[in-house]
Amino acid sequence: MQVLVIGAGVVGLATARAAARAGHDVIVVEAEHGIGSGISSRHSEVIHAGMYYPTDSLRARHCVRGRRMLYEYCASHGVEHRRCGKLIVATDATQLPKIEAICRQGGRNGVEDLALISGTEARQLEPELACVAALSSPRTGIVDSHGFMLALQGDLEDAGGAVAFGTRVESLAHTAAGWEVRFGGDEAGTLTVDGVVNSGGLGATALARATVGYPAARIPRLVLAKGNYFGYAGRPVFSRLIYPAPVEGGLGTHVTLDLAGRMRFGPDVEWISSENYDVDAARAGLFYASIRTYWPRLPDGSLVPDYAGIRPKLTGPGEPPADFMIEGPREHGMPRLVNLFGIESPGLTSALSIAEDAVGRITNGE
Repeated sequence: MQVLVIGAGVVGLATARAAARAGHDVIVVEAEHGIGSGISSRHSEVIHAGMYYPTDSLRARHCVRGRRMLYEYCASHGVEHRRCGKLIVATDATQLPKIEAICRQGGRNGVEDLALISGTEARQLEPELACVAALSSPRTGIVDSHGFMLALQGDLEDAGGAVAFGTRVESLAHTAAGWEVRFGGDEAGTLTVDGVVNSGGLGATALARATVGYPAARIPRLVLAKGNYFGYAGRPVFSRLIYPAPVEGGLGTHVTLDLAGRMRFGPDVEWISSENYDVDAARAGLFYASIRTYWPRLPDGSLVPDYAGIRPKLTGPGEPPADFMIEGPREHGMPRLVNLFGIESPGLTSALSIAEDAVGRITNGE
C-alpha cells in the first residue's frame, strides 16, 4: 500500500516510520524545508510520565505507552535524553488535594513510582524549593527532540520511505483509484495514493476542510493557545523539573531543563487568534510572581524572553481540556484516511504509540 503522511513533525515522522516498517511504500510531505519546523520545534522537550490525563483517554493511553517506547527508542538509537525526574509542588495547604488527586490519577493510568513527599523531603532533593508537599515522578525526563526526529527520519529512509520538503497539500479527494492529492509549493502537481495520514499540526483542521466529502461535523474547531518561555540568566538551581499545581489551559509556569544545562521557565497560557511567536518582555512580571511561589529567591532581572510555541487546542478558555482526536474510517466513514487533531502535549512523548495506532487504522480500515 502507498501511504502519504502529511507533516514532518515528530508525530508525522513516527507515523511514517511505523508505516514503512510495516511494509508500506511511504512518502512524507512537508510544507517547510526541514523536519520539525512547526509545533515540534517549540516545546519543552519533556518526556511526560502520564499522570494528568483522564483514565482510558487517548492522552493517558498513548502517553504512558509512548513514554516507555520513547525511552527504549532513545537507548537503542543513541538519542540523547535524561531521566531527571519531576516534582509537582503544593505551595500551600489548599493545593494538597490537587497533587493528591494527580497521584491517584497517575496510579489509575499505570504510571510507575509516583510518591507523595513532604516539603522537608522535597527540600532535601531541591534546597531552593519552597513547598509544603510534592508529588515525585522519577519516570519524567527530557529528550533531544531534534535528535529524536533525525533518528525517525533515518529509520524511515532506511525502510525505503522519503520526505518531500517545500510541498504543501492543497486538497484531497477520494476516487476509484485511491486518494488524489493536489500539491502546491516546490513540487506542484497531483499524486494518487492508497492511504493518507493527516499529521498537519496547526494545519490539520484546514486540511480536513480541504478534503472533498469529509463530514463537516467531524472537524473540530481549532483554538490557539500560545505558550511563552523565559530563560534564566544564571546557573541552574534545580536538578529536576519543577511543576506547580496545574492551571487552566496548561500545567503551570514550570522549571524546564535542557540537555545543554540551561534552565527555562514556562510555558504560560496566552489565548490568541492568529499565529504569533513573539515573546512580550512585559509578561515577565507574571512569570516572576508565579515562579516565586515555589522559588522565592528568584533574583530580579534574571528572566530574559526566550521563545514561544502554540498548542493546537480543540477547546478554549473555561472549557474542559479535550482529548486527542484520532479520526479514522470508523469515525468519519472515508476509506484509509486518518486525521490527527489536537495533538498537543503530551504529543512528543506519545508519538511512537500514536504512530502505531494511526498505521493500524490505515491498514485495517478502521
